[in-house]
Parts: sequence; structure tokens; C-alpha cells
Amino acid sequence: MNILPSTIAGLRHYQLIAHGDSRGSFKELFREERAEKFGHPTHFPQENLSRSIYGVLRGLHGQSPRPQGKLVTCLFGSIWDVVADIRPGSPTYGQWEGFDLTDSNHGQVYVPPGCLHGFLVTSPEAIVIYKVTDTYAPEGDFGVRFDDPEIGVEWPVPPGMIPILSAKDQAAPLLKDLPANRVISYQESIELSRTHGIDVSEWPHPVG
Repeated sequence: MNILPSTIAGLRHYQLIAHGDSRGSFKELFREERAEKFGHPTHFPQENLSRSIYGVLRGLHGQSPRPQGKLVTCLFGSIWDVVADIRPGSPTYGQWEGFDLTDSNHGQVYVPPGCLHGFLVTSPEAIVIYKVTDTYAPEGDFGVRFDDPEIGVEWPVPPGMIPILSAKDQAAPLLKDLPANRVISYQESIELSRTHGIDVSEWPHPVG
């Protein structure tokens, strides 16, 4: 397992090691001792799987109360995975990052609690799994518009293509209209991450 470059504070971008032969391939998606070594959670009480067709855009999503960290893997096909930092006090506040996650590049992304997450399917079909550090809480579930100009994500949407959105994502508010209880500070993200067993010693100090 290799750690790849990333910018957002607390985010981890990994490349898993795959072993292949004429029969196919094998790779470990998660191992507790490896999670401890790389400083991300070892306990995930829920795991989700989504199956989507080309052009589906899911996001940008968050959960608060009960924010979640997410460990995201593309099992089949390819997605462009996006993380946006909306945690006040974060040294990377207002920034976003995009990652090509495919079944052949073996990428994996850990999304810290308090950040928004979403993805665009760039293959005919994609299967994505993500482990989360807290269970789904309907009262905390929320979204922000995928094309919010304040966040400014540059989605790799081909000319003439209209992303396929759920009704819920179509109706998502702009970041500036998000209720205050949907946002947690960077310091709260650090403290919550500590409770999940994350080594935050290398996280940058809060600003402001």
C-alpha cells in the first residue's frame, strides 16, 4: 500500500497493492493493523455500496449531526471522486481535490469528517463501496450543489453531457445557504477523528 500526494488536511489518498495472474487479481481493501499504521480509523460500523451508470453524479454530500469519515474504493469501473473542505479553521478551507479512482489503478481515498464528498461516474458502470465511521443518520444527512460557484469543483463533464442527478441533489442548497448546524469546525474534525482512533499528530494546526 502506497500513500499518494494529497492536499486537504486529514485526507489520505492510497494506492492498494494488487496481485494478478492469468486467473484474475486479488487485493486487500482493508486491514486493521495497516489502518493503524497509516493513522486512519480501524472501526467502521457501516459499509455502503452504490452501483451507478455513466454520467451519474452523486454529491456533494455530508452528514451533521454525527459527521462521518469515509473510506472510498471503486470496485468496478471508474469514478472521479471529489472532496471539498468546508471546515472553518482548516488550513485548506475552501479547497477541493479530485481523484481518479478505478478498478485498475487501485486507488482509495479517506475523507475526513466535516468535508463534503461526491463522485462522477466516468465508465459505462461503476460500483463503489465506502466504509463510514458512524452510521447513517437521517436527521444529519445533507447536500450542497455539485456546481456551487463558491466551491468551484471542475467536474470532468464532456461537452454536451448533462450529469444525471437525483431529485435530492438537484434541490440541494448552495454552501452560503447551508444551515450552521451542518458545518463542523476543523478543530471539531480533529477531536472527532481522535475518538475514531485517527493519528492527528501530523494534521496542520487550525488557523484563524
